[in-house]
Order: sequence, then C-alpha cells, then structure tokens
Amino acid sequence: MWITIPYVFGLSVLTEAAALLCIGLVRRWGEVVPGWIPAIGGRRVPPMAAVVPATGGGLLLAALTVWMALTWAGVSDRIAYENGWWEVLSMVCLTPMALWGPITLALAWAYHRRRGPA
Repeated sequence: MWITIPYVFGLSVLTEAAALLCIGLVRRWGEVVPGWIPAIGGRRVPPMAAVVPATGGGLLLAALTVWMALTWAGVSDRIAYENGWWEVLSMVCLTPMALWGPITLALAWAYHRRRGPA
C-alpha cells in the first residue's frame, strides 16, 4: 500500500528522535541548552522538563515490552508470517528494543538524582 512508505519513514524519524533525546540525559546539552539555539541558548534546562518526558517515554516503552512478551508467549494475537524464518528474524531484530524502556527509566532516574533537589 502507498501508506507504508511514509509510515516506515515517520516511525524511523520518531525512533531516532527518541534515541537522541535519551542521549541528552547523559550529555552536557541535556543540562544546558546549546549556545547556537536562538533566545534560550546557554540557559539551564529545568530538570523536570527532561525527567517527566523521559519517564513517560520509558513507561510507554516498558508497556510495549510487556505487550511484545505477551505476544511471543502466545497470550496476545500474533502477526502472521510467511514462514517461521521471518518470525525468528523479527524476534532477533526486536529483542534488543525490549531493553529500551527499562534503560530509559534508569537514565531518567539517574538524571533526576544528578540534577534534582539535594
């Protein structure tokens, strides 16, 4: 279908943006807005402006992980594959994504401990 190309492209852009924002939880530009950004460059990032979206995203990704595990266990409906090899390839490629939610939650917690109130 024609919609698959923009769908996959949009999903790829969204995934990359989420990954870059997770990197911001451990890099300096996640604490101070880069100077090249007009009007707000050089200002401190409020800690809750990073912690709240990171926690929400981590919880959403953790829920996706649970749904993925339930699907693989046979509790939820499975996607029909042409043969078993495509299903194995899908599982191998998607399994590392299951760690993204817990890792994002750990990053948000560490960011809050580092930047939050003493």
